[in-house]
Amino acid sequence: MGFDPLPYAVPLFVLLIAAELLWAKRTGRMAAYETRDTAVSLGLGLGSVVAGALAAPAVLAIMAHIYSLTPLRIGWAWWAWPLCFLADDLAYYWQHRAGHRVRWFWASHVNHHSSQHYNLSTALRQTWTGFLAITFVFRLPLVAVGFAPELVLACAGLNLVYQFWIHTEAVGRLPRWFEAVFNTPSHHRVHHATNPRYLDRNFAGTFIVWDRLFGTFEPERDDEQVRYGIVHQLGGFNILKAAFHEWLAIGRDLVRAPWKAKAGYLLREPGWSHDGSRETSAMIRRRHGIEDAQ
Repeated sequence: MGFDPLPYAVPLFVLLIAAELLWAKRTGRMAAYETRDTAVSLGLGLGSVVAGALAAPAVLAIMAHIYSLTPLRIGWAWWAWPLCFLADDLAYYWQHRAGHRVRWFWASHVNHHSSQHYNLSTALRQTWTGFLAITFVFRLPLVAVGFAPELVLACAGLNLVYQFWIHTEAVGRLPRWFEAVFNTPSHHRVHHATNPRYLDRNFAGTFIVWDRLFGTFEPERDDEQVRYGIVHQLGGFNILKAAFHEWLAIGRDLVRAPWKAKAGYLLREPGWSHDGSRETSAMIRRRHGIEDAQ
């Protein structure tokens, strides 16, 4: 009873990218796209599909084993779908937040942020190393409480489909009620920014209410233009560097660090160093006089 929504969404993705390109051309915003950057995004997207297909049997087997151990069964009633989607979105929030606050997870997630451009092709910059980073563990509790593994994976796919359209500058702010409940292009532009005020904010997948609830929400400001990318930009368009550069950096740090600091380079926040020679996002925010709520 499995259902993967992503293949069905691909034609829509293509149409929306074409529409955004048309908008960019007509409004003189072609700077939103850079040919080499877009090629890297498409390549990362294709690689993530392959990596996901290779990892899917193992992830499903792990989920199925946990499902076989729990006596709880929620089943496939119509109400199980919205309930599972809501629970999955909460799990995604914590997975995404960990992806910015724990370097091990960041190494898998950073490629999604590595573009200095923000357009619908940026949404395709997905990880090749999610299984290595074991990010699927955040969804295992859903299976443990009785949601079928196939249902959890289907909801995760629907969540990913929703997030595609918010990677654009073509849409400004939406009605206040929508901005209050849902993740939007405005909220997600903040998330992709390198501005100190915006660092590590708006981790939502579909519902921005989680950020509002857990103190990680930051609105987009009219008086502060968003600057995209990562704190230390890649400086090129090498797809292998985009996919693996943080894993390689972790390896270098583990070799050089004293034994008592090695775990910190894996499990502390990105930018942490045992000698204080680097800056975390919280340190950058404080240096700019911005209070960190996390």
